[in-house]
Amino acid sequence: MSTTNSLIQTLLENRPVITDGAWGTQLQALGLPMTGEPAEAWNLSHPERVEQVARDYAEAGSRIILSNTFSGNRITLARHGFGDKAREINRAGAAISRKAVPQNVSVFASMGPSGVMLLSGETTESELENAFSEQAEALAEGGADAIVVETMSDLAEARAAVKAAVRTGLPVVACMVFDSGREKDRTMMGVTAEEAAAGLEEAGASAIGANCGNGPEGYLPICRRLREATSLPVWLKPNAGLPEIIDGRAAYSMSPESFARGIERLVQAGADFVGGCCGTTPEFIRVLARGYGDGASPAGSPH
Repeated sequence: MSTTNSLIQTLLENRPVITDGAWGTQLQALGLPMTGEPAEAWNLSHPERVEQVARDYAEAGSRIILSNTFSGNRITLARHGFGDKAREINRAGAAISRKAVPQNVSVFASMGPSGVMLLSGETTESELENAFSEQAEALAEGGADAIVVETMSDLAEARAAVKAAVRTGLPVVACMVFDSGREKDRTMMGVTAEEAAAGLEEAGASAIGANCGNGPEGYLPICRRLREATSLPVWLKPNAGLPEIIDGRAAYSMSPESFARGIERLVQAGADFVGGCCGTTPEFIRVLARGYGDGASPAGSPH
């Protein structure tokens, strides 16, 4: 068993592995404005509130906690005037999650897309890989146990992020968003589950999957296709169903209990790591973890 995969294999001895839920809405509930300051800047200005989100998910039953670093690459942060703080923000983000949770809860630090498009020439693969390398290195320095490349629609960008993250020596999970096409089974850039599985595995991912863009039911066929396309572990973090726009904001009406039933079907279809994305809260994770007994319940005390 390789060093890179040892953590993931250990976690999978008690399958499924319950991950966490949405971060942005939890931070907004603690005072993060919807526009203006990026959430990641709170790693420096309000670390105690970021820590609270991680702790709430761990106490709810998450065995894996992400980090408040989704848009922490230099390219995205520069649009808000924080580009020169990228390394500091990511190092702090990983360290906050690590501090917040017990030792037996793993920190899989988050890396999301850059927000610029390769296809239109806004950036190059080299520029992307440099930005992702800086971010990944800082996350490793902050104490992350692994890295999650998530919410990707462009396979070339996802592969650049994975390659950068793999160089840290940490396990890397790679996830795409499948929410487009007639059957809602492609990414916005037209990537299929099979293409994603092959491309992400070749780039060095230790696990692959999907997050955001779909509810549990919508991701059921994607889960099956990923399971057939790869022998790697499969990671799924669907939304709490499909949103309705109420007063200009996305609202999710799916209950924690309905979500947990949907996740159970994903596990039956081959998902190894399961949690939630948009619309989910610690209560969703609590109900989900309760259904899987002690394997989903963290023990021990925070640092």
